[in-house]
Amino acid sequence: MTPVVCIAGATGWTGRALVRAVAEAPDLTLGSAVSRSAAGRDLGEALDGAALGVPVRASVPEALDGIDVLVDYTSATAVKANVLAAVEAGVAVVIGTSGLTAEDYAQIDARAHARGAGVIAAGNFSLTAAMCQAAALLAARHLPQWEVIDYASATKPDVPSGTARELAERLGQVRAPAVGRPVDEIDGPLEARGAAVGGTQVHSVRLPSFVVSTEVVFGMPDERLTIRHDAGGTPEPYVAGTLLAVRRVRERVGLTRGLDTLLLEGA
Repeated sequence: MTPVVCIAGATGWTGRALVRAVAEAPDLTLGSAVSRSAAGRDLGEALDGAALGVPVRASVPEALDGIDVLVDYTSATAVKANVLAAVEAGVAVVIGTSGLTAEDYAQIDARAHARGAGVIAAGNFSLTAAMCQAAALLAARHLPQWEVIDYASATKPDVPSGTARELAERLGQVRAPAVGRPVDEIDGPLEARGAAVGGTQVHSVRLPSFVVSTEVVFGMPDERLTIRHDAGGTPEPYVAGTLLAVRRVRERVGLTRGLDTLLLEGA
């Protein structure tokens, strides 16, 4: 059966690209959308195009009737409530919004298992970002010491980015990195050593010209490995990965983190 999709954040930067992609996909149906600024309108007209026959609602609970998969690209302050509302309704969820913590994901996983719903979350649905993360997780099995540098625009409200947070937390699941000198034993401001996320030190840089770039640096005596992903200024890189998750999420129960998990299954 063709899954019916709701896009929350449909008038946003990534949401607009996803609307077009879902509407054009022969195996997906766009059933509703969520946008507070465009609530009550037809989605196509809200995006300055032809009518699509897709209603825009003000909140996720209002938009779930007849929906199989919710795609959330909203905000860090709204995403958790949106996801839990969908899971409680038995709707599968694809999370593209950043800002959720490991504790948030644990709660979502528990509720998803209880309701028999699938949830796929990725800090970055870009295929190249997924391969960057997969390479870092492989390297962490063999290289004992690393730190993460998170670059984003000067106005990005959440730190670290979802890409960097997910990477750090999943590196911590491989093992804890070795420490040359414990942070609480250094001289000077402790903040200069970054924040510990999943046991990994993460340094967030916020400057103009960056969109989202994530770098993990592995250090060994007399050698160093840097794995880095850079995103450009359009949302197009995130579309294919998001649609892959939409097509796969109803097969699952509970939370799956990382697009690389889907890409490498069976490899």
